[in-house]
Amino acid sequence: MAPKTEHKRHSSKHKIDRRLGVNLWGRAKSPLNARSYAPGQHGQRRKKPTDFGIQLMAKQKLKGYYGNIGEKQFKKYYQEAVRRQGDTGQNLIGILESRLDAVLYRAKLAPTVFAARQIINHGHVMLNGKRCNIASVMLKAGDALQLRDKAKQMPAILEGIASIERDVPEYIEADHDKMSATLVRAPSLNEVPYPVQMEPNLVVEYYSR
Repeated sequence: MAPKTEHKRHSSKHKIDRRLGVNLWGRAKSPLNARSYAPGQHGQRRKKPTDFGIQLMAKQKLKGYYGNIGEKQFKKYYQEAVRRQGDTGQNLIGILESRLDAVLYRAKLAPTVFAARQIINHGHVMLNGKRCNIASVMLKAGDALQLRDKAKQMPAILEGIASIERDVPEYIEADHDKMSATLVRAPSLNEVPYPVQMEPNLVVEYYSR
């Protein structure tokens, strides 16, 4: 991966962090670690947000966390969450965590969600034994991914495995020797290791206005 692309990805992540005012991925390099107010000259004078503003922020945080998912796609996830039985907010989290790029990231086979998406887009991932280059494909419980041989020494992947900033959660089984992972089940909100508080209930409120 060219340094320029790497820099672009880092700066886009930092842009999302700054816009939302949170260290979204809990990364040590986030600019938010050093700054407690929003960017711009008026960043230190923040108005009290409205209910709509709070709901919108909750949605932007969740969208941003998963690599800045497009609005059209994200709304489809919400509609699917409504269609399923049970709590809509919990369903939404389960759907987002079942994306191929999210599972690859959770398994620590990529250092960031952005890197996970790029690894998949470049055809380095096998899903249930078949090559898959669609990062948004949804996994079901028991679905397994594996990195192709030529990807196993990629610096980004080795960086993900070596990361001490996060652990593999219980709903993912990861084998770093085989460079593979299985989605055990879709998780509930309290199982997902978000570095910041996510409020899918506010996202549901936003869309059901």
